[in-house]
Amino acid sequence: MSYKLRREVADGSVVSISLGVPEVDAYLKFLKHRCRLNTWMSYGYDLQVFLNSIRKPLIEITPADILAFIESQQGAPNRQGRTAGLSTRSPGLSNRTVKRRLAAIAGLYEYLAVFHDGPLKTNPVPRGLIKRNSFWGNRYGDIPVTPLVRTPDTLPRPLDPEEIVPFVDSLRCHRDKAIVLLMLLAGLRKSEVLKLSLSDIDFGQRTLAIRDGKGGHQRVAAISDAGLQELLSYLNKERPASGSDRVFLVMKGQHKGQPMTVAALDTIIEYHREKADTPGVQCHRLRHTCFTKLRQGGMSLEALQAQAGHKSIVSTRIYLHLCPKELQQEYLRMSDSLFLPPTVSRRAENG
Repeated sequence: MSYKLRREVADGSVVSISLGVPEVDAYLKFLKHRCRLNTWMSYGYDLQVFLNSIRKPLIEITPADILAFIESQQGAPNRQGRTAGLSTRSPGLSNRTVKRRLAAIAGLYEYLAVFHDGPLKTNPVPRGLIKRNSFWGNRYGDIPVTPLVRTPDTLPRPLDPEEIVPFVDSLRCHRDKAIVLLMLLAGLRKSEVLKLSLSDIDFGQRTLAIRDGKGGHQRVAAISDAGLQELLSYLNKERPASGSDRVFLVMKGQHKGQPMTVAALDTIIEYHREKADTPGVQCHRLRHTCFTKLRQGGMSLEALQAQAGHKSIVSTRIYLHLCPKELQQEYLRMSDSLFLPPTVSRRAENG
């Protein structure tokens, strides 16, 4: 039997999802009002993959089955016969995807342990592998573990001016330029841009009210004059008459006057990326470029956190990095005075 996620849609919105397994469907119903739509749908698809991979009754799943599932997702075993994905990248899915799927499975079993009237007593998804010489735990009583799947921290990759300029120049309407500049100059996510309403724009204060950010968090983001000017040009010259309060609307065709969708924005970005021969341009890289430049210009981490809408400042700390060229310049500026004897440093300064 093959499981497939079924969606029930009403008034253009997904109201329920199911897989045909009563326990899993009850869990998905439980999640509906406890997480964002994208997270809810992702968990549904992750559980679909899990059920089609394991093909055993849920209460019979063991930790060994979970490890086999990780191996199946990340690729075949290496030549030593060990699971390739416990700590390294393998030919299969990315570790981040597999880790999210494990979170969905672990959440399912936590739900079943609390609400399911059955023999299930423990969660078969291991917390991790106990570190060597750590069986007695630390001074707080916790036993350190190694994650089943490692997800290394990666630095954001900002765009170079050589990529940004031709891409922006290829945009021919004020609407598309305004959208790109809101991501590039204000650091908005593409979903945040498309959810902006007319009442969210404060031209006097030069701010945008983000009422439905990631995780449902709200914030006020600043925007530069250049971004506001392009936005104003779109509103005055191009925005079609509509009963919608959304800022960015479809400007022609049968959907004229309706709010733009994420799929429509992705199509626009892809078209101009090919037209300008700038394959590295992506919506999230525009956002990364904004915060990298602001940090390099001296913006404090606290202000950067507020602008980005990060719940934790740990997420903002990735922008402490410097571009390689700036790192080299800063290192060379400091290295002579720190690592050379004073006499040698003075002779170098005197030529």
